[in-house]
Amino acid sequence: MAYAAWDHPEPLALGSAPLPEYGSGSLSDLLPTLAAGMAVPGMTAAITELTAADRNCVFLVDGLGWEQLRAHPDEAPFLASLLGSSRGGTGRPITAGYPATTATSLASVGTGLPPGAHGLPGYTVRDPATGQLMNQLRWQPWTDPAAWQPYPTVFQLAADAGVHAAQVSSPTFQHTPLTKVALSGGTFHGRLTGEERMDFAAEQLAAGDRSLVYTYYAELDGAGHRYGVDSDTWRGQLMHVDRLVQRLAEQLPPRSALYVTADHGMLDVPFDEQHRIDFDEDWELRAGVALLGGEGRARHVYAVPGAADDVLTCWREVIGEQFWVASRDEAIEAGWFGPPDRFDERVRGRIGDVVAAAHDDVLIIASEREPKESAMVGNHGSMTPVEQLVPLLEVRS
Repeated sequence: MAYAAWDHPEPLALGSAPLPEYGSGSLSDLLPTLAAGMAVPGMTAAITELTAADRNCVFLVDGLGWEQLRAHPDEAPFLASLLGSSRGGTGRPITAGYPATTATSLASVGTGLPPGAHGLPGYTVRDPATGQLMNQLRWQPWTDPAAWQPYPTVFQLAADAGVHAAQVSSPTFQHTPLTKVALSGGTFHGRLTGEERMDFAAEQLAAGDRSLVYTYYAELDGAGHRYGVDSDTWRGQLMHVDRLVQRLAEQLPPRSALYVTADHGMLDVPFDEQHRIDFDEDWELRAGVALLGGEGRARHVYAVPGAADDVLTCWREVIGEQFWVASRDEAIEAGWFGPPDRFDERVRGRIGDVVAAAHDDVLIIASEREPKESAMVGNHGSMTPVEQLVPLLEVRS
């Protein structure tokens, strides 16, 4: 008797994954485009829709996805009024890059490189030198930042070319390894409140004939993770972000361009077994797995020696209808981490033997290994539009 079709579901075709717009419209293309407009050597204006300015400010709002912003015009009237300015007046978003997560995206912004080149390809990844999982956001366990990410940032290259480069962010981030590898170069200025950051970012823009300034706000993302992107807390944070952007926009010195963007979007995932698959309780997914990295919607799976093919087969059979499931080589060649010809071989061992990117509103949690992450309401990481698409709103003076 023939099996019913649902007994052997077809896994999602890898070619159906919506790749980030590396090389023309991703976060890694933003600073090189701005720097090229300021005549910084070696920089290419990849986002062709943008017009050069002498003074450029990037305000990155952690977690401000394109779809979430468009869904909340009442909470963010100033930002909503700028939607048509996105991506050089085309009214279109750009993409974060894979995975759509903070450490990866900040490194993409600051270095101007895709994840497969800068080498921060996930929330947690295996360090091939030690065999341990490394949290690239918190930099635990510690490893030499310069060895982990050896390329200069765009801020460093701009400063070397005589551009006034500055970062204005929370003092907490001044000496972190992630800041060092992703956002260093020029001068870091710690300011506690969002209002102080906006005011000082405007001052730093005016401090040079050519200026490149970066500022950052994290609390919207925190509200989404804890309470969800449809919560009153998240909406309140969005209202605050709206006021901050307007405050900065009203202070721009002459010949300036302000770009408001984000590192990823976010979606709320229901708390039930259908939407939250618990790796720690699923013997099939655990079979042959030595380490589970990444995060709920963008997993790196490291197999015990000799088991990679079996793990790939099993993961495709168990979750292949809900996740794009690829081998390491397939994910690299498909361009998940950037163009294959820009992939740096030092990064290969950091990527899972199996890579799983969520298609549906589903997570692979690990309730025992990752209790805090497993309890989050809002999540991100994969290649779906709600996670990948981020604004590039523009105000010029």
